[in-house]
Amino acid sequence: MSTGPTRRAVLATGFATAASSLVSACAMGGAGGGQARDIGGRKDDEGGKVSGGITVWSWDVAAKAMKRLARTFEERHPGTTVDIVDIGYDNAYDKIIVGLRGGSGLADVLTVSGSHMPRFTGNFPSGFYDLTSLGGRYGGDFDRAAWHTVTGKDSAVFALPWDIGPCALYYRRDHFRAAGVDPASLVTWDDYVTAGVRIKKATGRKLLIMDSTDAGILPMLLQQQGQYYFKGGRVALDTPEAVRALTLMKSLQDEGLVDYEKGWDGLVTGTKEGKATTTPTAAWWTGTLTDEMPELKGRFGVVPLPGFTADGIRTSNMGGSTLCVPAQSKNPRLAWAFMEFLLTGKANQVSMLKREGLFPAYLPALDDPYLSTKQEYFGGQAALDVFARLARNIPPVEYNKDDAKATDIMVSAVTGVMLRGKDPRAALDSAARQLAAATGRERVK
Repeated sequence: MSTGPTRRAVLATGFATAASSLVSACAMGGAGGGQARDIGGRKDDEGGKVSGGITVWSWDVAAKAMKRLARTFEERHPGTTVDIVDIGYDNAYDKIIVGLRGGSGLADVLTVSGSHMPRFTGNFPSGFYDLTSLGGRYGGDFDRAAWHTVTGKDSAVFALPWDIGPCALYYRRDHFRAAGVDPASLVTWDDYVTAGVRIKKATGRKLLIMDSTDAGILPMLLQQQGQYYFKGGRVALDTPEAVRALTLMKSLQDEGLVDYEKGWDGLVTGTKEGKATTTPTAAWWTGTLTDEMPELKGRFGVVPLPGFTADGIRTSNMGGSTLCVPAQSKNPRLAWAFMEFLLTGKANQVSMLKREGLFPAYLPALDDPYLSTKQEYFGGQAALDVFARLARNIPPVEYNKDDAKATDIMVSAVTGVMLRGKDPRAALDSAARQLAAATGRERVK
């Protein structure tokens, strides 16, 4: 399997720019009111019942996958054309926002990261077609956390999930062996910290790499406990779960187990140089390891994330994307047919995992024998099988139109704790007060 780092990196860490753009755009107005339209028509477009052409916006390996499979779709549906345009990630959300605000200029199908979809539907409720009558029947076939990101009020469906980023713990076999630590013993995060102290003493290596300019592993730790920044529309920055997560991060800092590197390049370079012995992250990191660090073949293994309790959830999610149909599409029936073809077929989903490294949100694809194949890079471990088993347990969390504001505030809280030694509980209480004031929302009691 091969996955280039660009798309994975931006989906995991390139959050702030698009988030800030969305806030600015919505502050200037746009498609605010109204209801989403239903595409209508038959639920099944097989047999050449669609015609004409569509344009699809995406980027990087996602665009590459669609270009490859669009040819097959056109062969099955004579008289159709599917034009895949790689618009690049850096400007993607700005382009989408401008189109939503102005009511024109968008493609017939858009790629949107899962965590961003509720922001768009929340700020532009009439900006997308309602796919419920066509796509609602597929709800049970997708990872429930990903499905939660594409559904709105009254379970209305506004997109289909594509790929997800189930999380596990990548570790250096040689570092653990040198310290006499069994990776299977890391059942809880307390076990993880204890092991980190032991590994550092034996090898001089730190436990993980973080960027001092973002929230680090906090979003992952929150979702592992079943929440993000809001619960039931209320501010949830200072919940017991949030305090528990940030306290864990401070423990890692206090024990000297965090290596700070700048951005994606810093993470890749630091990992390559062996500065840290673990990386708690998503399945797409496999592609980065195999592409960027082939010389380290055999030195990595994968185990489930530690839990906050011995019987707690052992995974989370980081990254992933969806496909949706904007209300201004000129051929929504063909747009839906292409999405359905691409995302609700096991063969297509497995091929995109093999060829482009896109880990399926479509659950039937996770039973394919390919995911149980032993990987030489991981010392003969079937690493994808670890993620396949964990993917079914990712907790759904609430995203909404105010996530960008919450992200900015939480980054400040995290850096205050990690770099300036602030108390986690006090920092989160302050953050919750700020977010409540900024959004007019009540706090979780």
